Amino acid sequence: MTLHPLRSVALPASVQAAHDSWLATLEEALSDPSTDRNALVRDTLQALWFPGLADAEALVRNPTTPGPTRAVLLALDPRNITLEPEYYSDVDPEKFARVKPLLWLWYSFDRSPLAGQNVDLGVRLRRILAGHIFARCGKNFKCFQHTEFSFGYNMEVGDDVVIHRHVLLDDRGGLTLGNRVSVADYANIYSHTHSIVDQKDVTNARTTLEDDVRITYHATVLAGVRVGENGMVGAGAVATKNVRSYHVNVGVPAKSVRVKPNAPSEAYVTERVARGDA
Repeated sequence: MTLHPLRSVALPASVQAAHDSWLATLEEALSDPSTDRNALVRDTLQALWFPGLADAEALVRNPTTPGPTRAVLLALDPRNITLEPEYYSDVDPEKFARVKPLLWLWYSFDRSPLAGQNVDLGVRLRRILAGHIFARCGKNFKCFQHTEFSFGYNMEVGDDVVIHRHVLLDDRGGLTLGNRVSVADYANIYSHTHSIVDQKDVTNARTTLEDDVRITYHATVLAGVRVGENGMVGAGAVATKNVRSYHVNVGVPAKSVRVKPNAPSEAYVTERVARGDA
């Protein structure tokens, strides 16, 4: 196989300067404990979705403004919308109130005309937001569009983590991603599960992806699973049990089919499985 490292791509200097200025202003505001995050997000989304609109509040108050227009303008403020995790009984209201505006900005930016496939600006914005949402976010976090979370505040992310498009990171029971973890497009990582008898019976269990783990296209990792260092879950696989370090697990349910050629000798040791009476 041939190595294909990523190329460096430069934006025009004037565009780079505009991005730098906006993101620096946003980071400064988010780092200030006195900032009203709801108002900040409201004003940011108004500028993103309705550039040049002078007085959104006047339009909302105007009785001749069409109902859908009024609803859209009201929804710019995170206080006027609800997100699914707010309905969960195990949500921490105080913690979620802190991150909800930033989740709403993240999701709304991704659906804005400015976002699209806009890689450089999108990655930089999400990196800033992640630092104020997650319990921990390492350096060089790289996330593409349309990733969604549960609470957000139960995420622990190491260095150089890459999350591709349309990924679900369910951190309801806690989610830990080690250094250099890569999660491919349309993957689902869960940390809670429902009883097959009563859907309201929910079990939360921290899910852990250790250093250098790869979760590939359309794969699913269920709650409480630990994928060991350098482990891999193949395309379309469903990991229902722990994945051993350096092992490649595929299928439904996922099972080990090979060991990576760079594995240390201990990765090849057969696991002992206790057997009961036949």
